[in-house]
Amino acid sequence: MSPATDWGDLFFSAQGRGPRNLSVLAAAILIALAAVYEAVAGQTLRLFTGWFAYPALIYCGACVLSKRLHDRGRSGWWAALILAALAGCWPHPDGFLDFLFALILVWAVVELGVLHGELGANRFGANPMRAG
Repeated sequence: MSPATDWGDLFFSAQGRGPRNLSVLAAAILIALAAVYEAVAGQTLRLFTGWFAYPALIYCGACVLSKRLHDRGRSGWWAALILAALAGCWPHPDGFLDFLFALILVWAVVELGVLHGELGANRFGANPMRAG
C-alpha cells in the first residue's frame, strides 16, 4: 500500500501488507461501527438486519487483520482465530472460555498493534511503509 491509501483495498482485499497505524485505525472504525450498530439497532431490528451487517463487518475485519498479519510475516488465516475470540467475548466477557479469548486478544493487540512489520519485502509483498 502506498502512502495514499486506498481505503477500499484496505477493507475489501486480503492481499498484500497493511501498515500498523492504518490497520489499527481501520480496526477501531470497524469496532466502533459494530458498537454503534449494537446500540442503535434494537433486538428485533438486529434479527433481520444482522444477517447483512455482521457478515460485512467480519469480512472487512478479516481483510484488515490479514493485511496486518501479512505485514508481520504471518498467514492471514490467523485472522480467523482473532475474529473468533472477539466474537466469543463480544460485547463483554462473562465466562471461563472468555479468559482464553482475552489472552488471544491480548496477543493480537501486541502482535498487530505494538510490534513493527517486517522491514523488507516478505512473501506477501513489499514493505507498505516504503513508497515506490
